[in-house]
Amino acid sequence: MPSKLRLFTKRFFIICNIVVVFFFLLACIAPSLNPQKWWFISFFGLGFPFLLLLVLFFLIGWLIILKPKLSLISAVALLLGIKSIIVFFAFHPHGAFNYAKSPQTIRIVSWNVARFVELKVSNNKGSQKRLKMFEQLKAQNADVLCLQEFHTANEARTEFYDNITPIQKEMGYPYYYFSFDTDGDNLFYSTIIFSRYPIVDSGFIRYPRPSLPDVLIHADLKVNNDTIRVYATHLQSLQLGKADYARIENVKAGDSIIGSSKGILSKIKKGFTNRSIQVNMVKDVLAVSPHPILFCGDLNDIPNSYTYRTIKGDMQDAFLKKGFGIGRTYSGLSPTLRIDYIFADKNFRIKQFNRIVKNLSDHYMLVADVELKRK
Repeated sequence: MPSKLRLFTKRFFIICNIVVVFFFLLACIAPSLNPQKWWFISFFGLGFPFLLLLVLFFLIGWLIILKPKLSLISAVALLLGIKSIIVFFAFHPHGAFNYAKSPQTIRIVSWNVARFVELKVSNNKGSQKRLKMFEQLKAQNADVLCLQEFHTANEARTEFYDNITPIQKEMGYPYYYFSFDTDGDNLFYSTIIFSRYPIVDSGFIRYPRPSLPDVLIHADLKVNNDTIRVYATHLQSLQLGKADYARIENVKAGDSIIGSSKGILSKIKKGFTNRSIQVNMVKDVLAVSPHPILFCGDLNDIPNSYTYRTIKGDMQDAFLKKGFGIGRTYSGLSPTLRIDYIFADKNFRIKQFNRIVKNLSDHYMLVADVELKRK
């Protein structure tokens, strides 16, 4: 009887291992498949970190109980999924970020500032997150700022903050490009590029419906005797509301997944499909840039996704080049969400990278030093 139980247990874990490997490999091919047609496979892409842990669990488990042949099930899966693993985890431990930079270095910041949290003018300066965010921006001494979910008021709405003027005058960014998209209240909300280098050209492309009315903007910067093009964008979010986050907490507390996830899966599907429309546009635009490219964005998608692979192409990911670990950039939901990026094409050399983990916005600030290679 004990031998039959051991045989049953062994077979059970082998089957479980094979099932986990199957879903892991589905997650690995998700970046190659357009979510407009294969949206259901993109769901497995979201679960990649957890599937990776399960595959490693089985690999180590078989080795511990001295079953090396069975460990090959997981080992082969890891080899097949190596491309997904190396964009998920950065392997470059680094010391403290060196804020001193050479004249040849371009320092660029990318940050989703979440409308600077406070929209209306307040006299309680000591508690304003907006001021703390401004202090953090100023402390970077960057040459270029790419800010997503940027919010500012026009001259007629004095009860709301004008966020452009203080960055221009108090932080020393005389040049900026902003598409001035109204948010319905005579206020402006979009992505913005600030620069200490002169802007010699600029433009934007608005993403079509049914996606959200976000934009892809660019600014051509005169850097010494060269011209570089900086792109910045914010892609379709999942638009999860307070009720959705409450349902997620209910699932964590042990409630029924089916009941609590009502509506959430449809929003995730919508995010996948609408974002893919934007992604294909971005890819086409980047392909015809006449200048070396720096790209900053809140892509609202993880590295193991169609969004990431399509936009990154053969560009360099600053975090993977100079960072270490998973590199979470969104403070909510899951510790595996790296959804904000700084990319540089092969005309640049990535010198260093920093991720500032402070809970001011719901996203963490990214900073990178790059150097334009000599022709």
